[in-house]
Amino acid sequence: MRGTELRGRSGRIAVAGYLAVWGLATAYLAVTDGDWVFPFASLIIFGLILGGLVWFLTRRTNAPAVPVERPRREAIGLLVYLAFYAVILIAIGLGRVQQAIPPGQAQELAVLGYKLLIHVAIPAGIILLLGGTLRGLFDSGLSRPGVRTSLVMLCGLMFALLALVSPSLRDIGALGLGPVVAAAWVLGSWAWVSLEAGLCEEFLYRACLQSRLAAWMRSPALAIVVTSILFGLAHWPGLYLRGGPETDGWSTDPIQVAAFTIAVLSPIPVSIGLLWARTRSLLLVVLVHGAVDALPTTAEFVRTWG
Repeated sequence: MRGTELRGRSGRIAVAGYLAVWGLATAYLAVTDGDWVFPFASLIIFGLILGGLVWFLTRRTNAPAVPVERPRREAIGLLVYLAFYAVILIAIGLGRVQQAIPPGQAQELAVLGYKLLIHVAIPAGIILLLGGTLRGLFDSGLSRPGVRTSLVMLCGLMFALLALVSPSLRDIGALGLGPVVAAAWVLGSWAWVSLEAGLCEEFLYRACLQSRLAAWMRSPALAIVVTSILFGLAHWPGLYLRGGPETDGWSTDPIQVAAFTIAVLSPIPVSIGLLWARTRSLLLVVLVHGAVDALPTTAEFVRTWG
């Protein structure tokens, strides 16, 4: 994705459209007594600042296009699957898997296998079934200019940010681990969550869906916006059906829950979508995604596997 594509007509429409949808979602939260302050922090930090940093770090990256054989057919096929995935496989199926196995290592492995199936194996199978190809989807891109620098800078930034804004370090410190051992557990948590959340979600949303939408719409910017909004809304069924008063964003008002998923959850996939569009590096977006969740999940990771 080049600057001319962002500044062009479709790019301007994409930016204006996203801000309009995000603004409506945030306004709905405000008028229904939801949390409308955090969405601004999410947009500014994860959308504008992180997005600007991604653009700067990847300014010399010349990523090849992802081959898409049948853009319209493959995009529609994945969109249909996404609706089934969000309502049935995540909102209902994931809960059933967790209920069937007691919490612990066996449950974690079962959930990982289930997520790899519905996020990687099935979407890849749909693309192949519709006459598409998987070429270019698993490219690490590490040899391209700016990718390694982006990996170090963005992952380091995510770790630093989460160390400041979350109780992660306090939770890890309460475990009584030495510095070296604690660092090793953080790395283990990063590797696990990069596989369990990063690979699963980034392969489905970025490598598969965003690439097909970009080819179909002939606009990388529009593809980023649509994929990011869908990413947020895909969390609605699980949040509304399986959440409760103790869950952030849950409400008895289903529209307010949908507004929350867009206003709060969509800014970071905008930046990660931009990172994918600029680098075409699945490894990079997977590890950056994992870096967002690594520290907050480390304490629980130690309790499960230690």
